[in-house]
Parts: sequence; C-alpha cells; structure tokens
Amino acid sequence: MALAAALGTSTIYPLQPAIADVAAALDSSVAAVGLALACGSVGYLAGLGLVVPLVDHLAPGRVLAVQLAVLALALGAGALVGHVVVLAVVTGVVGACSTVGAGLSSVAGRFAPPHRRAAVLGTVTAGISAGILAGRIAGGWLADELGWRAMLLVLAGACALTALACSALLPGGRGTADRGYVATVRSLPGLLVAHVRLRRAALRGALWFFAFCAVWSGLAVALSAPPYSYSAERIGLYALAGLSGILATRVAGTSTDRVGARPVVRTGLALAALATVALAFGLASTVLTLACLAVFDAGLFAAQVANQSTVLALDPTAPARFNSAYMVVYFVGGSLGTGFGAVAVEHVGWEANVLVAAVAIATAASIAVPEPVAATTEIPAR
Repeated sequence: MALAAALGTSTIYPLQPAIADVAAALDSSVAAVGLALACGSVGYLAGLGLVVPLVDHLAPGRVLAVQLAVLALALGAGALVGHVVVLAVVTGVVGACSTVGAGLSSVAGRFAPPHRRAAVLGTVTAGISAGILAGRIAGGWLADELGWRAMLLVLAGACALTALACSALLPGGRGTADRGYVATVRSLPGLLVAHVRLRRAALRGALWFFAFCAVWSGLAVALSAPPYSYSAERIGLYALAGLSGILATRVAGTSTDRVGARPVVRTGLALAALATVALAFGLASTVLTLACLAVFDAGLFAAQVANQSTVLALDPTAPARFNSAYMVVYFVGGSLGTGFGAVAVEHVGWEANVLVAAVAIATAASIAVPEPVAATTEIPAR
C-alpha cells in the first residue's frame, strides 16, 4: 500500500523540473506549460471529492487497480501529446487519479485493527511523503537521462504493474457504505457542518499545510534570487531534508496508537513552529536551513498522521467520505499557501513569509484536539 501510494502521488510532479524541455517540444511558452501542469492540482482536488469515496462502495482492490490503470493510460497519452491544450487535459486526468494515496489511507482506516490504525496510516503516509519527494527528484533525473516523454512511459509501466498488484493483494470485498455514490458525494459538505471533530481537524490540517506550502514555495523564490542565485538543481536538493518527514510518519503512527492524537499533534506542531521561526534568520547557512527544514517537515508530517487518524476513526466502516471531506479542505489550504509563499517572498521578503507560516502553525495548535473516544460516539450524518 505504501509503495502504491508513493507511486500514485509522485505522478503529479515529475514534469515540473522539465518544464522548459516540454515547452520547447510543444513549441509553446513556459508560462503556458506551467498553466497546463497546474491542471494537475485541479484534477487532484476533483479526485478527492469524486474518486476517493468509491473506496467505501466498491472493492478497494478493484477501485485502486482501475484508478492506477487509468493513470498508466493517461501518462502514456502524455508521452504522445503534441499540443499544450492536450497536455492540460491529460495532466488533469493524472491529477485526479494520483489521489491513490488518499484512497489507500481510507483503506487503512477501514481495515486496520483499531489499536494499530494510526501505525498503518503512518506507513501509508510515509509512502505519500516519499512520492512527494521522489516525484520531482526522480522525474528530473529520468527526464535528463531519457527525455521527458520516455520518463512518462516508464512511470506508465510502473503504474500498470502496480495496478495488477493492487488487484491481486488488496481486499476484494465490496464496501459497507449504506448510501449511494451520488448521495455520498453530495453529503461531503454536510459532514463538515454536522461533525465538529471533522471540522476542527480539517481546519487544523489546512492551516499547517498552508504553512508547509508557503515555506517550500517561498524557499525556491528566495534561493533563486540574489544574494544566493542558486540553480534549480541545487534548490531541488533541499527537498532531501523531507526524508525526515518519512521517518516521522512511522514514529507518529505508533505513538498515536499508544498515547493518543493530542500529544503527538501538539509536539509535532511545537517543533515545526520553532523550526519555522529559526528559518526566518538562518537562510544564509545551508546546514542550519537543512536542519530546520528537517525538523519542520518531521513535525508537520507527524501532526498530519495523528490528526488524520482522528478523522478515519469517526466512521471506520466507511471512512473514505470523511477522508475526502478532510483532504479537500486540507488541499485548499496548501494551494493557498503555495500562492502566498511565492508572492510574499517577492514583495515582503523571506522573513515575513516564514513568520506568517509560524503564526498559521500556532493557530492550528490552538484548535483543540479531542481525547480518544469510541468511533461510535458520533453518528455519521445521513
């Protein structure tokens, strides 16, 4: 499940380092290709609301196998595109199908024993984290070695093989949702209104994902400008600090099962806030920056595992719709953070950007995390 989550998540990122090569091949501007690649985020948001809930209704192995198969076809089509508009459409489909990780998180919430739910979620989240990290790094490397079209074909083949593995290895029983698919999708906004635990968890997550994306998008702008003027390759290597987040998800999952979500969320956010403040004054030191980014990522990924485990516990028999509602809000927060970070660094400076991120994390920490309760305390909204 972690490997499938890593692969599926990674497919939305690999063309980003090769954007100039793609523009040249399609006889288009870099800006137009950038807009086409942004369709991946739009597709991802649509996939969270429309594709992930299917896991509650159909056999998870079948749903995720078909999703990965479509992803393979879309990547293969992307390798053949000759126009930027077609690339935009294909990228949107890839984005929608790259929500494999969110679907697998829902599978973890449904099938894992309650006393190990967070640990299993931590393993799957580690795969998602690895996909976010490896998508850009491996994509850039493969594009340099093979060309961007061949790189997409390699990913397409990997997705096809993973689709076969999901069909064979993931649970085959139909979902236990007691409502139709259309009713489930329509119920997502109502879940946020009806469930205060879900609403608070989504707001916490959106705030720290805003901070996460603001720091990382702002970092690229700050390091590419004087006095640093680093190359894109050197800036990309800073992402290796995210390896700490992969390790933190496993530890956070086990700790959440043992002591509950509240102390894990508070500890993770406290570490992330301190690292963010330090980043405001340490950008000139590469070693200090990497250390702060490592702590920052580890703290936020740990908080994410613990926070999401409280969402999946609301209705373990059909967790995908709760996870969908949570992830939509979470992703919107991240999208706002990405835009804010790039603009803020250019207009008010790196220090102001990261201090705003620190305030967002502190605000998230002020939102109460519930004590562990039985999953049946809240009745799913009808």
